[in-house]
Amino acid sequence: MSCERFCGEIYHNAAVICPLCGERRARRTCPALGKQICAVCCGTKRLTQIQCPADCAYLATARTHPPAATVRRHQQDVARVLQFIRDLGQQQSELFLRIASFVVHYRPGELQSVIDDDVAEAAGALAATYETSARGVIYEHRPASLPAERLAAALKPVLAEAGAQGGSAWERSAAVVLRRLEEAARSMRDEAAPNGRPFLDLMARIVVQEPGAPDAAEPPRLIVPSGGG
Repeated sequence: MSCERFCGEIYHNAAVICPLCGERRARRTCPALGKQICAVCCGTKRLTQIQCPADCAYLATARTHPPAATVRRHQQDVARVLQFIRDLGQQQSELFLRIASFVVHYRPGELQSVIDDDVAEAAGALAATYETSARGVIYEHRPASLPAERLAAALKPVLAEAGAQGGSAWERSAAVVLRRLEEAARSMRDEAAPNGRPFLDLMARIVVQEPGAPDAAEPPRLIVPSGGG
C-alpha cells in the first residue's frame, strides 16, 4: 500500500471532531464554513450562526423534507411574527421585515454582536426621531448604549431609501413600524436565551432575502413551511 493511500485511509477513518461544538463527530461538509461539522450543528445553527449558501444540499433537503419537529417550530415562529405585524398594512409589514432582515445580517465590525436590547433601543430612538419630525420638530433622539447608537446609524440609510420623498405621512408610518419592532424585541427578553438574542434568532429562522435581490428592490419574505407530520 502506498504512503498516500495509507495516509488517506487514516484521515477518512479518523474521528474528526466538529469545530463548532467540539464534541460530536463531523460528518457533513459545510460549504459556508469550508469545514466538516456535525449533523446537530448543521441543523441547529443553519441560517442563524451559519450563513448557508442557497445551493447547500443540506439546506435544500431540510426545506424540502423538514422533520415534523422543525415544521412545528416554523409554524410557531411564523405565527409569532404574524402577531408582531398583526394590524400593520402591507407596506408597513414589508418595512418591518426589511428592517428585521437588515438587523439579522448586521455585523458591527467588532467581535461583539448586537443583542435584542440594542435592537429595541435603536428602534425606539429612530421612532422617536420620526415622531418629532412628523410634528414639525427636528430633533435626533439617540440610544443610550454605543452598540444601539451604531445600529441606529446603520439603519438610517435603509430607512431613508425606503421613505424617499415620503414626507411626514411616511415618517408617521415608519414610526409605527419601528415602535412595533421595539415592542417585539422587548417582548422576548424574558425567554431563556443565554446570548440575549431570542428575537434576532427568531427572525433569522424565518426571514429570507431572495438571492441576488437588492434590499430596496425585493422585500424579504417569511419562510412558511408546508406539510407536517
